[in-house]
Amino acid sequence: MLTFYNEHHAHGMGSRPAPGALASVLAELERRGLGRIVTPHGVPLVSLERVHTPRYLHFLRTAWSEWVAIDPANARRELLPTTWPARGMRDDIEPLDVHARAGLFVSDARTPVTSGTWTAAKTGADCAVNAAHALRVGERGSFALTSPPGHHAGADWCGGGGFLNNAALAAQHLRDDGLQRVAILDIGLHHGHGTQQIFYGRSDVLFVSLHLDPRAAYPFYAGHADETGAGAGLGYTMNLPLDAGSSGAQWFAALETACVKLAMFRPEALVVSLGGGLGAGFGLQGGDFLRIGERIAHLELPTTFMFEDLQASASGVDTVNVLEGFETAA
Repeated sequence: MLTFYNEHHAHGMGSRPAPGALASVLAELERRGLGRIVTPHGVPLVSLERVHTPRYLHFLRTAWSEWVAIDPANARRELLPTTWPARGMRDDIEPLDVHARAGLFVSDARTPVTSGTWTAAKTGADCAVNAAHALRVGERGSFALTSPPGHHAGADWCGGGGFLNNAALAAQHLRDDGLQRVAILDIGLHHGHGTQQIFYGRSDVLFVSLHLDPRAAYPFYAGHADETGAGAGLGYTMNLPLDAGSSGAQWFAALETACVKLAMFRPEALVVSLGGGLGAGFGLQGGDFLRIGERIAHLELPTTFMFEDLQASASGVDTVNVLEGFETAA
C-alpha cells in the first residue's frame, strides 16, 4: 500500500500555487482509498544542507523578516530581486541591499519570497525526506504531496516557483541511508533544471528527464539533449526533449527510452518528479496516466513520487491515476 506524506493544511506560499491543487489530489486519493495519509516528522537543517548551501538556506530563512523590518508596509508586497549578477560579475560577496542580495538566489521573476515561503518549502522538504525514508523501512511506494514544487530549485538558487529541491533531498537521503545508486525520473512539461544542476557532476545519482524542448518552454536555458553530465557524472544525465506538438505515442517512446536507461543503471531506488502539463502538452488522457504508473512499476524498484505540479487539474485524476497504475501493477 502506498504511503502519502502531506501537511494537511495550506501555508501562504510564495510560489502562487493554483487554488485547490493539493486539495483536489488529496480528495481524489481519499475517494479511491489508495493508501494511508500521514503528516511528516520534521527533519533537521543539516539534512537540507546535504543538497543546498548554508548561505542559500540562511537567505530563505531570514529574507522575509529583513524585508519587513525595512518597512512594515513591505508585509503587503512580495520580495523579488531588482538586479541579477550577469556573467563575469561577482557572486561571492553578498550586497547589503536585500533586493540585490535576492538576485544572488532568486533566478527568475516567477519565484517571489513571501511570508510563508520558508514554512511551506521546509514542510515540503520534510515530506520528501519522510517519503524517501519510507522506502528504507520496507514500503514499496510513497508520495510526497506538497507545494511549492522543487525540481526547479538548484543547490543555491530558487526558480520556477520552487525553493527547496524535494526530489534531490529524497535521493540524497536514500544515498546517505546506505544505497549506492539512486535514480531520478523527471516527467512533466518542464525540465527539472535544478535537479540536473545538483547531480550533474555525480555518478551515484542518475537523472533522466522527459520534457518540452527548452527552446520553447521554461527553463529555456537547460534541458537540451547534449547535456549528459560532467566530470565523474558524464553519462549520468539524460535529457529527452520533445518538440511542441509531439504526440502521446512519441512521448511514450521517450518514456521507454528513459526506462531502458534506468534499468541499465541498476539503481536500488527510484525518485519520480511527477510534473504536470502532459495532457495539454502531449495529448495524454486519463488512461495514459495509468499506463505511466504501470510502466514505472515494471522497473520493480522501491519508488517515491514527488508532486511537482503547480496547476493540477481540478479533479486531481491524472496525478492519482499514475499512482494507481503503479500500485495495481504490483
